[in-house]
Amino acid sequence: MKSAIDQVLENAVVRGVAPGVVALAADAEGVFYEGAFGRNGPRADAPMRLDAVFRIASMTKAVTTVAVMQLVEQGRLALDQPMREIAPELGEARVLLGFDADGTPRTRAPRREITLRHLLTHTSGYSYDIFNRDVARYMEHEGLPSIRSGRYAALRAPLLFDPGDRWEYGIGLDWVGRIVEIVGGKPLEVYMKDHILGPLGMRDTSFMLREDMESRLVSLMARGPGGGLSEVERRSPAEVDFNSGGSGLYSTGLDYVRFTRMLLGGGALDAVRVLAPQTVALMGQNAVGDIEVPAFKSDDPALARSSEQWPGQIKRWGLSFLLNTEDVKGGRGAGSMTWGGVYNTNFWIDPKRQLTAVLMMQILPSGDPQVVETLERYEQALYAGRR
Repeated sequence: MKSAIDQVLENAVVRGVAPGVVALAADAEGVFYEGAFGRNGPRADAPMRLDAVFRIASMTKAVTTVAVMQLVEQGRLALDQPMREIAPELGEARVLLGFDADGTPRTRAPRREITLRHLLTHTSGYSYDIFNRDVARYMEHEGLPSIRSGRYAALRAPLLFDPGDRWEYGIGLDWVGRIVEIVGGKPLEVYMKDHILGPLGMRDTSFMLREDMESRLVSLMARGPGGGLSEVERRSPAEVDFNSGGSGLYSTGLDYVRFTRMLLGGGALDAVRVLAPQTVALMGQNAVGDIEVPAFKSDDPALARSSEQWPGQIKRWGLSFLLNTEDVKGGRGAGSMTWGGVYNTNFWIDPKRQLTAVLMMQILPSGDPQVVETLERYEQALYAGRR
């Protein structure tokens, strides 16, 4: 099996999908596959290492969700509780209706309260200014910074619809991170280290890039119109008001597979319990009712391409995860939990077939067809070797 998976990933490097890749997979018994291929950048002399550091972007969301679900378990929060009770600013959110001829936004009050469930499932009405032109236009008009800034004012983005009406990828998990800070009584970085990262031994996962981590940071590449790769710079702001619960973490494949193994194991790993089994089971259930997760749409194709996983299949959303409702031929079982980061880091957790895997690259745009093809081939090779 190892040689078949190695071949998929080695070929990806040779074909120029990315300069380097790290991949790990595990089952209930532990890690059964790990590999590092290529180099960590176009001019790097050293080969890619298993402990290479990646910007995991939206793979942060799952860690933030575990943090808030710990607080739900403790009775300090409730999924259907109006979150204005925790963060009053959420009670001031407005639904964006459009713009007047002079560019002034037209808004109204939402018809429902924003709950924790809405924020966790991307049904709150929030979008991303980096993906949606209307949100970006509103924020420019109101003098609000982008969500990338790490400033509190960025959270005052508009809603695009009433909470609970539909699904739209957005800043809900950034709000959840802020809620963890308020209820947990400490910065998100500290809360995570105390209650998740430290107990699980994830020493290379952090919102802050330590010196020893920076020396292992993988270069970020972007694919141009002609298919060639060029290096781009993308660092977190030096000073922020809050840690981005939606996108701010750095991590390694070695660390992140420990996190996904914990979830595969029902909330525990190596005798360390992070969540109760029933909480993990709840996170993997449909949390949006009849709402279908549509194809992802982006107004910035250089950052993320509009795309859809498993076309023709109904997709649902759990508490922080995309859920496939049918078995994927030759791959993951129905009810698997997955998501990824904009720089093309990916993971999935398959409770039905008791397998979890991560695949890490550092390349833009998200949804790059060559990366998607590599991810699919990696998945097929993993499952083929376990038949």
